[in-house]
Amino acid sequence: MSRIKIKDKTFETSITEAEILEKVERVAAKLNKDMEGKNPLFLAVLNGSFMYASDLMKFVTIPCEISFVRVASYDGTESSGKVAELLGLNEDIEGREVVIVEDIVDTGNTMKRMLEMLRKKNPAGLHISTLLLKPGKLQVPLDIEYAAMEIPNDFIVGYGLDYDQQGRNLRDIYTLVQE
Repeated sequence: MSRIKIKDKTFETSITEAEILEKVERVAAKLNKDMEGKNPLFLAVLNGSFMYASDLMKFVTIPCEISFVRVASYDGTESSGKVAELLGLNEDIEGREVVIVEDIVDTGNTMKRMLEMLRKKNPAGLHISTLLLKPGKLQVPLDIEYAAMEIPNDFIVGYGLDYDQQGRNLRDIYTLVQE
């Protein structure tokens, strides 16, 4: 395991890029099967999901579209609990299958709010795909059909996830070391 320092915190490798890609490919295979013939719209949530969305789309073989939206609920290492409005949705999703692509679902509050906003636009179906799920921290009931991995409540960085906007570029996922 390797250790890195980002700003004032130390992190240790917890999930390698190879492990991540194996899980992403598995999620894509399930999406390819479930969404066959439906031309889904993948809505990647920025900033964190950009790496997951990119790799996921490389394994998706069905006709589909991708767009990027933005919501915000994080500040430093803690969820702020506040969910901003959904920004950047320019597509008409009425009657379409929509797959929300997220980097991590922890409390679920951001996802719940996003689902509420999207339901008002009358999609045929709303589906959640997340790279990481923290079931021990989930505060709201969510049907997460496409979770690549479940992880403990640790704070992590890498593969799109950040600590104070740093570390998104790391290929592996690192866990905060309690010192």
